[in-house]
Amino acid sequence: MLSCPADFSVDLFETATSQLIHHPEYNSTLILRSETFADFDAPEDLRQLNIPRIEGYSASRNICRHLLPRRPGRDEGLDQHCTLYVPTDTLIGAVHPALLILTPIMPSHGKLPYYHPTVSHLAFRYLLSEARLRIEVIPLPGTPLGLGSRLYRTCLALLETLHRYGWGARTHYRKRVLHDRLIAREEYQDLYLVMRERYKYLIGQWNEVTDPLKHVFEDIGIATFLMLLWKHSDDATSIVPNDSGIVSEDEPWKCWRRPAGGFIDLGCGNGLLTHILTSEGYAGHGIDLRGRTSWKHYPAATQSQLHVFALDPTAPELDERYFLHNGFLIGNHADELTPWIPILSSRTGASGYLSLPCCAWSFDARFDRARDKTYAVDMSNERFIASLNLGADGSTTSGFASYRIWLATLSVHCGWEVECETLRIPSTRNWAIVGRNHTEVSGQDIKQRIENILQLVRQRGVFKTRRPEGKAGDH
Repeated sequence: MLSCPADFSVDLFETATSQLIHHPEYNSTLILRSETFADFDAPEDLRQLNIPRIEGYSASRNICRHLLPRRPGRDEGLDQHCTLYVPTDTLIGAVHPALLILTPIMPSHGKLPYYHPTVSHLAFRYLLSEARLRIEVIPLPGTPLGLGSRLYRTCLALLETLHRYGWGARTHYRKRVLHDRLIAREEYQDLYLVMRERYKYLIGQWNEVTDPLKHVFEDIGIATFLMLLWKHSDDATSIVPNDSGIVSEDEPWKCWRRPAGGFIDLGCGNGLLTHILTSEGYAGHGIDLRGRTSWKHYPAATQSQLHVFALDPTAPELDERYFLHNGFLIGNHADELTPWIPILSSRTGASGYLSLPCCAWSFDARFDRARDKTYAVDMSNERFIASLNLGADGSTTSGFASYRIWLATLSVHCGWEVECETLRIPSTRNWAIVGRNHTEVSGQDIKQRIENILQLVRQRGVFKTRRPEGKAGDH
């Protein structure tokens, strides 16, 4: 079908193809992931597996994988053999694999899923004598092969991907952004698919002027992450519902752990995140300066948990209706409240918090790198900076990178161990900071540090609690 120069040596071919084998989702948005269920030395008799024998090559390894579709209601999964071959040409003396053949195991109904090209075999070959990469196929009958065909475009994309992986192996490329540091990818994706099916109907019932595709799937992803984060929190700050009883296999999260003091969604906006969590049995509240059109369209159980409320984080006492001991604070693009989240979490004895910063705010003004100083961690602490998983080009000089570092050091200053995750949500602002464990600094010292911040903000006199909007502002 296609070939191109190989800008890397054959000893990196297996490394490059390993990415293709274990991460097919990088090349197809219709594939969720692959799961390997067998990995063994290829048998001498390949015919029993419908794997081809290739003249001049010896099969060395066979990986059996199962492809999971991103939309299981539309596409089926598929089992596939991924067979690596070593050249047997003794003149060249090759010892590294130079050929990978993908062989789908045809379903009983005889039709491949849409995301798989209509071929019985697809091969990636490293031509040793020419130092070229080549893609070859054995198409199913009737498959178009022209330059404008779907198969040609698929092969072109696969060739480009293989070349990129090989070049990345040669240049020791390292991903700047790492996902799934706190929650396993498989566990997150499996629950997300369930939650997406349960709440995708909201797209057609959206009552805001914002993009429903972005906001619905974004909040489904955040809710999924929180449910799993709480599930794996097994300390005294979490509880298992007393009335869990016998739980349906379709809803195992009904007996998962959750914050003992419930959750509070600060600046909840359209209230969707609060609605999803409430609908799935999680106790909590959402507060915002004004009600949204969408609030009155939620069920009564959700409406009762959404409140118009102006929060003053500098107040000597915080409203105990919302800030319960061992509660969990959520700041989903909370803007001005973002820097206050670790402070509020410490002040109220929260079990933890999740914050997804968006606009860069300090305590009473826009964040300014020259004015706002870090707290407990020096900027030269490279190990700490690297742990923040800032992404991009790895630089810490951009405004948003500096802001995230400032938030992280502020969290440490307030007594929280910092954990960071890049969430799998449709937003460019998907970097999250999580606090769920305390540092070894004494509680009295943390209390004094926070009081110093509060006194500084009060003395400046710039911070003003915004008045609730709408009818709530008249009370």
